[in-house]
Amino acid sequence: MRFSRHYALAFLLVALPAAAQQVSPAIAVTADTVEEQPTLADLLWVARPVVVFADTPNDPRFAQQMQMLEERTDDMADRDVIILTDTDPEARGPLRRELRPRGFGLVLIDRDGAIVQRRPSPTTAREIINLIDRLPSRRQETGSRRQ
Repeated sequence: MRFSRHYALAFLLVALPAAAQQVSPAIAVTADTVEEQPTLADLLWVARPVVVFADTPNDPRFAQQMQMLEERTDDMADRDVIILTDTDPEARGPLRRELRPRGFGLVLIDRDGAIVQRRPSPTTAREIINLIDRLPSRRQETGSRRQ
């Protein structure tokens, strides 16, 4: 799979603000301009954003991260995850302005907008899913009392 600057701002989408009432897992969304990027405020209480940053779409860590995330798309969709990518630091998009990454990085954000974790290297989808499953918001969704 080849990744370009216009690859996909999001390849997994549970819902956007206009469609917040209709959850549709695994819908591909692309953004050609910074203005088309959803903001974190747009996703508040709608989805759990996982934001992947790189300075170029050709970064091998970016390619590796995207491949790892694609391996568990159904599990990610079950947890209302939306994957957002930003591989153009020059565009200074809303995600970069708000999260201020340096080079490659992954940021997991909960439904309430709280940053759960930042990772400077590729992270497996399994690790991300395990992090999400330990969140109080996820335990509440599933009715789990397990700590």
